[in-house]
Formats: sequence, structure tokens, C-alpha cells
Amino acid sequence: MTVNDLANEIYKKYGTITRARECFLYTKKAIRLTDLFQEDGRAILGWRGNEAFTYLKNTLSKGLTGSFITEQSSRVNKAVNLLLNSKKNVFYFSSKSEALKECLKISPDNTSLYRPWNQENLDWSKTDCVIIAPPFPWTDTIYIAAVPTDADKINSIKIPFALENAIARSIYNLIKALQEREEKDWFIYDTILTKYFNRKGPYLFTKVSQNRYDDFIMHCLECEIIINPDYNKPSIVPFGADKGVFTKLKNNPFKI
Repeated sequence: MTVNDLANEIYKKYGTITRARECFLYTKKAIRLTDLFQEDGRAILGWRGNEAFTYLKNTLSKGLTGSFITEQSSRVNKAVNLLLNSKKNVFYFSSKSEALKECLKISPDNTSLYRPWNQENLDWSKTDCVIIAPPFPWTDTIYIAAVPTDADKINSIKIPFALENAIARSIYNLIKALQEREEKDWFIYDTILTKYFNRKGPYLFTKVSQNRYDDFIMHCLECEIIINPDYNKPSIVPFGADKGVFTKLKNNPFKI
């Protein structure tokens, strides 16, 4: 199932989404859906993006929407270097494949995709190239590549400064969240979810067979739960949600 297919199924069953907050989506039919998809991880810090949307709004209010260089154009670079505990240069790409292609030219044997809370033993300061999906909704076509400072010029894209400023704030928010969220915040849902998923940190990798996965998506939707529509990608534990959000799934289990 594609993301568009999932959106259409949500619409057919519950109507339009009228509000999004933390790990919840509120619908026209007054049903609150628990979001385990979280925009494929872009909304892992919550749908309101903490202060990131405020930074976006404030930047727009200053009229900083042109192609000129501003005082804070290096904020993303500083945030990424703090996140990775290293000194790198940052470039933007419109797809993961494009970012990966350019990074592999620089370091074919030492390039990694960053996934928060999932690579605790990896020393990012010793990784040549790192690809990051910004933890900020509304950036589904933006990937960050952090590369060595001595790397040759690479083919990348430019993004609006207002969005760049919001992405920088989201990375600082992620750094803060990395210090606050831990195993105790995720295992509390295991009694229900581990029947259907193998969990690694906040990430849920399905146990359901691929040929039945679309049925599982629809079953979860019936239980007011949204999971990742892509069989090959993990869903995410709904940080801060009450365990009661899984009551319908518990009372109406899916037969694997």
C-alpha cells in the first residue's frame, strides 16, 4: 500500500483530518486516530514540531524568503555537527537515492543512514557520510547529507531559508529528545504490540507476512490505529500515548 492509498482509506472511513497533535490525528467524524506511521519518522517528535513551526513562522514574518544569504544560513550545519559530534558540511537532496548516490561517490564504504534511537553503538564522528531525514513534518522530499569538509563539490539542491531554519530547530529538538526518551517510554506497549511487531527502541518491524500486510493495515485502521503502509519500513511507538489507545486492537486481535 502506498502513502496515498493509506490517506484515501483514512478519508473514506473517517473523513478529512482536521487537526494533528503529538502522535494523534483528529478527524472530521470526531474520531482520534493514533499515528504509528508518523510520516515515516518525520513526525517522530510530534505533529506540531515543537518550536520548529514557530521558527518557520517567525522567519516568514521577516520576509526572509529570497535566495540571498542570511545571518543564520549555517544553523543546520551547526545542528547536524552537534547531533553527530563531528565537523561536516551539509547539503540537501530531493530524494534519499540522490543523497546516497552522492555520498557513495565520496565514501563507498563508510556511508550510513541516520535513524535516531536505533544505532546506539555507532560512532557518528567516525562515519564519513551520514544521510538524515529531518525530524520535521512537511519535509518528505528533503534529505540532508553530512559529508567531510574536504569533500569535492557535489550536486545538491537549495531549500528556502525559512524551511532551513525550521529544520535546524527540529534537529536541536531531536538532540534534546535523545536525552529524554528511552526504553521505559517504549516497552509499556509491548504486551499488545509484540504480537505483531519486533520492536527495536521505538521502531516496530512487522511480523505479519507480506501477503497479509495490507489486511493488517486495514484492521489497524478499523481499530483507530495508523501504521506504516510500506511493509519494508517500521512503524513507530506512539510516544506519550495512553495504553488505552490499543484497547480495540487488544479486544479484536488480527489473526496472523
